[in-house]
Amino acid sequence: MRPGLSRRHLLFSGILLLTGPSVALAKDGEGSRLFRAQRGSSGWYQFEDPDYGNQPAVRKPTPRGHKLNAYGQYYDPERLPPPESEIDYPVKAVDPSLIDSVYRRQVVEFDGFVKPGTIIVDPKAHFLYKVLANRQAMRYGVGVGRDGFAWAGEAEIRMKRRWPRWVPPKEMVDRDRRARKWVNGQPGGPGNPLGARAMYLYSGGKDTLYRIHGTTEPQSIGKSVSSGCVRMLNEDVADLFEQVKIGTKVIVRS
Repeated sequence: MRPGLSRRHLLFSGILLLTGPSVALAKDGEGSRLFRAQRGSSGWYQFEDPDYGNQPAVRKPTPRGHKLNAYGQYYDPERLPPPESEIDYPVKAVDPSLIDSVYRRQVVEFDGFVKPGTIIVDPKAHFLYKVLANRQAMRYGVGVGRDGFAWAGEAEIRMKRRWPRWVPPKEMVDRDRRARKWVNGQPGGPGNPLGARAMYLYSGGKDTLYRIHGTTEPQSIGKSVSSGCVRMLNEDVADLFEQVKIGTKVIVRS
């Protein structure tokens, strides 16, 4: 075999070996079964960047023993919890009286002229639509970003997590003692601010840092109070989670 060809073959094989697992993880995005299999079968698993961030990194001296990730958050990668909880907790329905009837899940007429399966978010009206056939859509009430935190554009869902972990952004760690408790990530569960499910929005192959996720604050549905993400009732986000696939198109109206 020619030496040049052999070296190229070896280099190509090495690249596949290094990138193969991470690409498979990003494409799967389903969570616990894959995570448990990886954790139990080998030691190569590397946690991806934490699941939450809305502000660009501002570089400051880091506390001793901590590092800055891509979002400028302080954390120790050795202590990050799994991307999602190993326990699939039951999703409890919210008392309907807490939610205005207009924001409850319901099928409505929809003339958006987009492909069925597409997700449309209308921040002004506080609605999320999953487009169905026959000019209909399943409509959910949502909470959205307050002034200065809103995001609009086209994206696609590239990851999904059940009971996802949450890592507070660096700015929140700096100003909020309660957030500082979770500098290395809050494990997924009923008390986690990302709620029962999270779907991660990517645009142009890059993480937008915005998510569609559940909430521990059902009273925020129909309001503009979040740091930019789209929050849903836990039972609603769990319903949507089961219907959408990796690659689903999401349009957030301006």
